[in-house]
Amino acid sequence: MITDCHINIWNDDHVLPHYATGMARVREKDIPARSDADAIMAAIAEIDRAIVFAVRYAETIGIDSDDETTAAAARKYPEKLTGFAYVDPRRKDALERLEHAHQTLGLKGVKYGPIYNGVPLDDPRLDPIYRYCTGNDLPITMHMGTTYTRLYQAELGRPLAVEAVALRYPDLKLVMAHMAHPWFEECIAVIRKQPNVYAEISAIYYRRWQFYNVMIAIEEYQVTDKIFFGSDFPFSTPDEAISLTRAVRDIGGQAGMPRVSEETIERIIQSNPFAHWWHQNPLG
Repeated sequence: MITDCHINIWNDDHVLPHYATGMARVREKDIPARSDADAIMAAIAEIDRAIVFAVRYAETIGIDSDDETTAAAARKYPEKLTGFAYVDPRRKDALERLEHAHQTLGLKGVKYGPIYNGVPLDDPRLDPIYRYCTGNDLPITMHMGTTYTRLYQAELGRPLAVEAVALRYPDLKLVMAHMAHPWFEECIAVIRKQPNVYAEISAIYYRRWQFYNVMIAIEEYQVTDKIFFGSDFPFSTPDEAISLTRAVRDIGGQAGMPRVSEETIERIIQSNPFAHWWHQNPLG
C-alpha cells in the first residue's frame, strides 16, 4: 500500500494573480495551477490513498482554498482521499472553524504552516487548537522548513520549535512536512527523541544532493520507521516522487560514500500514516 500524505487542493477560483509569479522560484519545471479533486485523482491513479488539505496562503503563495473544498473531495472519492482541515490562529474563530471542519465536514486531521502566517508554534493562540486535536485524536501536519515567500522569518520553520509542543502535549501526534529542509538534521534529532513526532519527505527528493544527505541521516539515526511518503502535489507528482526517491541510490557507492539501502527506500514509499498518526486508525 502506498499513501501520499501531502496533497494540496484548491479550485480554479482560489488562485490569485501572484501565484504564477512566485512559482518561478519553486522549481525549474512548470507547475500547473490546477489542483482540484479530479486533477488529484488523475495524479494519484497508481497510489492507494492520499491525505489532502487546502492551501490557505492568500498573501504569501497566492492560493486561498478552504476546508469545504477538501471535504467535498473526500466525500466524492472516499475510497482514496482523507481530508485535513487548515488552521489559521490569526482568526478569532479559528477553534470554531476547526470544530466545524471536524464535526460537520468530517475532516480527520489538521494542516498548519507557521512560516506562511507569521504565528510561531508556541503562540498562545495555538493552545486551544492543540487541546482540541489532542482530545479528538487529530494529528497535525506542519509545514516546517523554509519557503520562497518573503513575508515571514525563516526562523518560524525551525524544527526545534516542534519539540516544545511535543513535550507539552505528549498525546498529540505531530508531523513535520518536507523534513524541515534545510534543517533536516534538527528534524531527525527531534523525531528520534520524541515518540509523538514524525516527518515526511514531500518536495525534497528533487534536490538531489540534499535528499541523499537526508536519507543517509535517516539511516544513521535509525528513524526510518518514523518517515513517511508524500509528493506535495501539484508542485510534484506521486510518480515523480517515487521515481526520484528510488533514484537516490544512484548517488553513493563510490569513493567511500555510503549508498542508501533499498530497504529504507521501499519502507518509506510504502509507509502507512494511518497506522501511526492516530491513536485509533480513522479508516477503521
